[in-house]
Amino acid sequence: MRQSGETMALTINEGRRRRTVKGLSAQLPLQAATLAIVFSVVGYMDNATAADVSPQALRAKLNYCEVCHGASARGFVGYYPIPRLAGQQVEYIENELKGFVEHKRVNTASPTSTNVMFNVGHVLSPEMIRALATSFHDLNPKPVGNAPKENVAAGKKIFEEGIPSANVPPCASCHGADGKGNGVIPRLAGQLYPYVVRQLANWGKERAEQNAEIMAPIAHELSKPQIEAVAAYLGYLE
Repeated sequence: MRQSGETMALTINEGRRRRTVKGLSAQLPLQAATLAIVFSVVGYMDNATAADVSPQALRAKLNYCEVCHGASARGFVGYYPIPRLAGQQVEYIENELKGFVEHKRVNTASPTSTNVMFNVGHVLSPEMIRALATSFHDLNPKPVGNAPKENVAAGKKIFEEGIPSANVPPCASCHGADGKGNGVIPRLAGQLYPYVVRQLANWGKERAEQNAEIMAPIAHELSKPQIEAVAAYLGYLE
């Protein structure tokens, strides 16, 4: 029986459609396999970045850091106060190490410690720095304390309310109500009393890293008794 032109066109188009569908069906497993490989490679790259530091290598570096920064990185009060790293913000630690390596952070009171921190920092890979910073951030030992308790109440008032007459904002407005910081803004809670006193008293002479331009005018407006009060409050803050 002879087909009309319209019927023949429909038959041809249907055949093409079936061949196209069949071709696509044959390609789907290959495309799925290709996508699986792509996603696996991406996942591998992410995991490789996070897993570049072996537990043994990390533990060795942590032990080395704790020789100066104290057990559980609580800080060490000696001839020269060495700061607490426990609970510190990851980004802040990374930023400070970079500052030592780039000579943006110096220490006029103890030049040898500056050399130590440069020597420590410039040999660390970004992966090791992140691993160390994360490990310190996860620690939460009790503060060393050892600050004049009679100054704590005055320090708490400055921390929470600032000094309006001197245009000094509350410390809590940046460092958080709990003093634990955020990102590149450091944790102050539990920091060593003599370390905080020295840093605030010498601001601008030792520090040139990120956020220094914010802290410099604040630190310069604080009197010695006010600095000591704030440091005392922070020394006991958990």
